Amino acid sequence: LQNATMDEIAEAAELSKGTLYLYYGSKEDLYFSVMMRGLEILHDMFVQSIEEASTTFEAIRQLGPTYYEFFQRHRNFFRMFNYFQYPGMHKQVSEEMRQLCNNQSQKLWSVVIGLIQKGIQEGDLKNELNPVETSIILWSSSTAILGRIDNEVDQWRSSLGVDLVEVLAKSNALLMDAIMTEEAKLKYGQMPDLQYVRQSTRP
Repeated sequence: LQNATMDEIAEAAELSKGTLYLYYGSKEDLYFSVMMRGLEILHDMFVQSIEEASTTFEAIRQLGPTYYEFFQRHRNFFRMFNYFQYPGMHKQVSEEMRQLCNNQSQKLWSVVIGLIQKGIQEGDLKNELNPVETSIILWSSSTAILGRIDNEVDQWRSSLGVDLVEVLAKSNALLMDAIMTEEAKLKYGQMPDLQYVRQSTRP
């Protein structure tokens, strides 16, 4: 993105530069627009996973596996999310595009936060949890490990004998165990390592 020009982007898209500028004021605006497609895909995957779950608790437990599935199927969108965090990305973005992206991001957060709230109300998650903070913890933990899997999975395996995909599973299981009520633990049993990673194709 840093080295690309709007001329090069227009040529690759087989559009005139003028046509490209009708829709996007800068390459950063275009980047945000593409990234929003990724946010929409992840949102829809979360919604589908929630709809297919038999209980609220199961829906919460499936957030991790669904995010991992998104990571495997849409690796470039995941990378775009990470690059989005750099402050320099935002300097050339229009206020309109920034607001559109923020709205899409809030839509995604609302799904996760709402699910955590429902889990607390149903007594499966601890009452003292803050749904927003809990959502950030779950998201940040998974994203950090997925970033390592994306770039360093072989190095960690060769240097420390660590399988980062297994680490992701155990991390998610530990976090779930930490936020569950004692009643939920009796109802659902001890949280196993999330089996989805062992059944998926390794990156």
